[in-house]
Amino acid sequence: MKVRRVAVTGLGALTPIGNNVEEFWNSLIAGKSGSAPITKFDTTLFKTNFACELKNFDLEDYFDKKTIRKNDPFTLYALIASREAMKDAAFNTEELDNNKCGVIWASGNGGITTFESEMLEYAASEIGPRFSPFFIPKILSDSPSGAIALEHTFRGINYCTVSACASGTSAVMDAFNYIKWGKAKVMIAGGSEAPITQAAIGGFNAMKALSTRNDDPSTASRPFDQERDGFVMGEGAGALILEDWDHAIARGAKIYAEVVGAGMSNDAYHSTATHPEGLGAKLAIEMALEDAEITADKIDYVNMHATSTPVGDLSELHALKSLVGNGKTLQVSATKSMTGHLLGAAGAIEAVATVKAMVESMIPPTINTKNVDEALPEGIDLTLGKAVKKEMIYAMSNTFGFGGHNAIALFKKV
Repeated sequence: MKVRRVAVTGLGALTPIGNNVEEFWNSLIAGKSGSAPITKFDTTLFKTNFACELKNFDLEDYFDKKTIRKNDPFTLYALIASREAMKDAAFNTEELDNNKCGVIWASGNGGITTFESEMLEYAASEIGPRFSPFFIPKILSDSPSGAIALEHTFRGINYCTVSACASGTSAVMDAFNYIKWGKAKVMIAGGSEAPITQAAIGGFNAMKALSTRNDDPSTASRPFDQERDGFVMGEGAGALILEDWDHAIARGAKIYAEVVGAGMSNDAYHSTATHPEGLGAKLAIEMALEDAEITADKIDYVNMHATSTPVGDLSELHALKSLVGNGKTLQVSATKSMTGHLLGAAGAIEAVATVKAMVESMIPPTINTKNVDEALPEGIDLTLGKAVKKEMIYAMSNTFGFGGHNAIALFKKV
């Protein structure tokens, strides 16, 4: 079987620091925080009253009221990001073989906004259950993959990846593999979440996973800081167009980067906590390197998972020790310090950030981190406070999720 090369030919983003790729990238380089008080519901009784919400954003700028009524926000976010990516890829859609075009989309929580609102309405009702006829399709995690396929008439491979906060990278990895194996020519891969709800904020508060730095929300997400106290919830979507290399070359496509490797593993350690020594993460990194047929010393940049939780950040640092050695300094950064944690969409939006970093030869900063954890290994540069100009050939994006899931995507500059 001939192994196909895989190109990235389109990008899309809807984030708390920018509603398209250009805005998102400019905010990353400027070190802009997306964290602010929650506006979606009354947080008076909640331990955490801030999150990374979308800004200057109205669904009615993108969809008619009927479409908004029929879809959960996480599906609409997916449509917005995937539209941008498709436009960026600049296909002549009449020449596409739609049977060889597919969608793999990720979400960890699915239509939690719809589920919460419908159940609250049901609980308050005195006349019995009166659910929307759209209730079930709105909450299903695979609704975005179906909606995107319907919009672009993509009849090929189509499903949703669910691996908690590793979901977005899992989608990119699967799309990469299907093209590599010759099963598809074009894939839309990405993830979306709309989790800033009472249930999600309250639930993560109960787990003590969220920061409660209510007096200073803009600096609450502080990966690797000794005073970090949890992650900041984010919402939005990220999308990438992956394409068979020869197919992209034949149509004269703009190629951002090449996907060259991916790895996936499980900690097999705890239902929510990462392995303290990062064993599962290290295994996934090794698998990605093996897939790309390169050694660890070739990695020029890592977009860290780095959620700003006390345990999670440390385990990732342990895993990264395997990439450090021979006097080399490994450049890393934690873009969640600006976007917050987009859960199942995190891997997708961070893959966009990683590809942009390679294209622009610029590494986004890690903001808010003032007192670096003493456990930081020698040879790792967190890119604190300010973006850094750097030529790079290979870059890696890390994501880890509840259930012990680890997913790594590895890109090469064109």
